[in-house]
Amino acid sequence: MQFHHHGYVSTDPRVEPAAGVGIDRPDELPEFVDVLIVGTGPAGIVAAAQLAQFPGVTTRIVERRGERLAIGQADGIQARSVETFQAFGFAERIIAEAYRITEMAFWKPDPEEPGTIVRAARTLDDPTGISEFPHLIVNQARVLDYFAEFAANSPARIRPDYGFEFRGLEVTGDGEYPVTVTLEHSAGELAGQQKVVHAKYVLGADGARSAVRESIGAQHIGGQAFHAWGVMDTLAVTDFPDIRTKCSIQSEAGNILLIPREGGHLFRMYVDLGEVSAEDHGAVRATTLEQIIAKANEILHPYVLDVKDVPWHSVYEVGHRVTDRFDDVPVEEIGTRTPRVFIAGDACHTHSAKAGQGMNVSMQDGWNISWKLGHVLSGRSPESLLATYSAERHVVAKELIDFDRQWSTLMAKKPEEYDSPSELEDFYVRTAEFPAGFMTQYAPSMVIAEEPEQALATGFPIGKRFTSAPVTRVADTNPVQLGHHHRADGRWRIYAFADEARAGESSALADWAEWLRSAPESPVLVHTPEGADLDSLFDVKVVYQQPHTEVDLGRVPTLFLPRTGPFGLIDYEKVYASDPKHDIFELRGLDRGGVVVVVRPDHYVAHVLPLGATAELAAFFRQNLLPAG
Repeated sequence: MQFHHHGYVSTDPRVEPAAGVGIDRPDELPEFVDVLIVGTGPAGIVAAAQLAQFPGVTTRIVERRGERLAIGQADGIQARSVETFQAFGFAERIIAEAYRITEMAFWKPDPEEPGTIVRAARTLDDPTGISEFPHLIVNQARVLDYFAEFAANSPARIRPDYGFEFRGLEVTGDGEYPVTVTLEHSAGELAGQQKVVHAKYVLGADGARSAVRESIGAQHIGGQAFHAWGVMDTLAVTDFPDIRTKCSIQSEAGNILLIPREGGHLFRMYVDLGEVSAEDHGAVRATTLEQIIAKANEILHPYVLDVKDVPWHSVYEVGHRVTDRFDDVPVEEIGTRTPRVFIAGDACHTHSAKAGQGMNVSMQDGWNISWKLGHVLSGRSPESLLATYSAERHVVAKELIDFDRQWSTLMAKKPEEYDSPSELEDFYVRTAEFPAGFMTQYAPSMVIAEEPEQALATGFPIGKRFTSAPVTRVADTNPVQLGHHHRADGRWRIYAFADEARAGESSALADWAEWLRSAPESPVLVHTPEGADLDSLFDVKVVYQQPHTEVDLGRVPTLFLPRTGPFGLIDYEKVYASDPKHDIFELRGLDRGGVVVVVRPDHYVAHVLPLGATAELAAFFRQNLLPAG
């Protein structure tokens, strides 16, 4: 974390100075806003948190509840989400309070006594070391709290407007604020009264029964799997030995997915209630808590579950649905007009809860659309950027539904129905990268290069998230993770991996750095607003091949030592050296002749080029950024 560059800070450095619309932010929901977010769930609150870094954009987020969420239904936090938490500055704090999954145990009928269960296998949760971050379990409400704190502490000072229910909207296409939204006070003295808000853009993050989705005529396509599960968060006394380990439990009586929760005592159970008739019409949802507990005990035999308290429980039928589009532009009109209304999270995709994907995918929806809205509304990018949201996230949602259909089908099988005794655990290990959040790969677009020099950086696949690696920060000799310094501040990252020359010597890196600093066609000069810090739009970093003891900071190109803030202080956190024990050039397949890796504000690799491809780098940014005014 960097601070003091605007003066001495004696208070919490996570509280940034208010700026723009964050100065004297009105308490009352205004009549005109740039972005109106409906819903404070994972997608909505992440979008608000990111937009809070754009103090020139008036963003408000409304919620029909009268206060914060107290008990969330989602709890699984995949490693990609923890990377996201790091970008928003709270990964360490949430890791400290969460339950960490390291293994999964698989229980099955005892071959010699099928009426009882035995532990049949254990698998590592992350056998390939796909991320330096862990797989966590923590209450959804706490995740939302941390994002809300970030939004409130950011320059735009965004806080939820509680007690407003969405009633409808109309896109007129007229004027500066073409979306007219009707809200109704749902709590307090004004309950029942309506309020009209005019917005430039609306983001509907209002859940599986999204009224925003209905208002734009988007179709939620899919169906039921006709299988029901009871789920309960439980405090209990039991002799089941793996009660603090994630477990798949299969017995002749049905199946359980056991998820230990944070705090050392609480755990969640997904209890198999069996097949549901097409004529059931939701009757299974009347299953009582006592019936769920009894079924759990039947499945766990010979072990006993003595339930003491259940703070939350529900019954649901597995469904797999994805919306036909994620904005208000009909398929036949794509490319003919700018989308004005977007949907994200459960409003776009619904599925079973057992793969732990709902909250995780929703957060990436919110981050994807929010940095793009921030860029467009702050004048950084053309409106055409907004069409890439639906194009990118719709593909991800379809892949999620396909994966979840396979996983939930396997989870619901009876032991005798498996093709092999280890089919479930084999699938769990084989597909680990998908639920961890790392299979997403965006197709070429205005923000993903069409012809990257991928062979120069095989470990940074174009369109996939930037995979961090250890390096040494030269100025203070600290070992750090390179990706951990990519904060959710709306900036692009440009990583220059140096050729073999040393700092100060004539080299391809030195020529590239001088071009980026001074050439008239340099993206830094073309797109950075006049008077702004040199790194206000592009965070440019260098990684040398030599160990830090061989990098002379005084001979590093000045591009990598920019002066920032009102005092023009030098930023020393952009110059890195390879860690001899974990050489990033080897780890990520980087060409030792030098390579440039461009990373979007949401962590995804956008381009890979040789150091000499300056014209190509300039052309890439011309297609997604506007010249500074």
